[in-house]
Amino acid sequence: MERVSTVAGRGAVMPGVAAVSGSAWWLSGALAVVAAAAAATTLFVPGVLRGTAVMNGSARGTALVALVVAVPVLVLAMAAAARASARAVVVWLGAVAYLLYNAVLFLLATPFNSLFLLYAAMFALAVWSAAMLLHGMDVPAFGTRFGPGLPVRALAIYLWAVAACNALAWLVQVVPAVLSGGAPAFLDGTGLTTNPIYAQDLSFWIPLTAVAALWLWRRQAWGTVVAGALMTYLVIESLGIAVDQAFGHAADPASPVASEALVPAFVALAVIGLIPLLFYYRALDRRSD
Repeated sequence: MERVSTVAGRGAVMPGVAAVSGSAWWLSGALAVVAAAAAATTLFVPGVLRGTAVMNGSARGTALVALVVAVPVLVLAMAAAARASARAVVVWLGAVAYLLYNAVLFLLATPFNSLFLLYAAMFALAVWSAAMLLHGMDVPAFGTRFGPGLPVRALAIYLWAVAACNALAWLVQVVPAVLSGGAPAFLDGTGLTTNPIYAQDLSFWIPLTAVAALWLWRRQAWGTVVAGALMTYLVIESLGIAVDQAFGHAADPASPVASEALVPAFVALAVIGLIPLLFYYRALDRRSD
């Protein structure tokens, strides 16, 4: 069944895919504005960040990617969705996921500063943008848009590999720290009392990735939606890590918190991540694109 949403007075028809509500458009539009303001202020205003030099540098690197990559991708995806592109809705959701993930880091990995309310607004708008986008999607119908050429098992294995490598990388740090009962070495030089990356990855993003891969392996419709958004997010996030490592290392070359050696590795991961993403979007038909 076709459903219609109104965007700036125009109907956006996505046959059998989504009725993107007016709330989703307004929330994501506000998210783009707030995220751009938060990122630009973090990046360009001196003295706003109060953390250690390496963490301030990493935060500015993240802000740069949010400003010049994630926000433009979000805006362009919204513009394409207004022309009834089914692919654009998934890109839109992936860009929102990136801004959501990093809003948590702006909130919890930087000491309290004058941008707190802006960061909180960015987080809230990202949460509700994602919720309203998913609420409006006709997920079962979206799943039918993929032909037999979608390599569901290869894509699921890719996502499981990402989830497993991520979990292993964090657990080899976390488990010894838990067992020793002392102050964890991974917090040295960060100025943090805990690590919000480990917290949100282990409790939400890694399990979500593993479950999305399982749904995709079984060709369940929710798997096609969530996996596509996550693969889009992973490309932007890999690029973001490369840049935040470069900025963190430049701010404090002696700190072990950021490593220049990781920059080419994560650039390579971003490029590699484009391959499964291209297979995914190529398998999504063009009937309303």
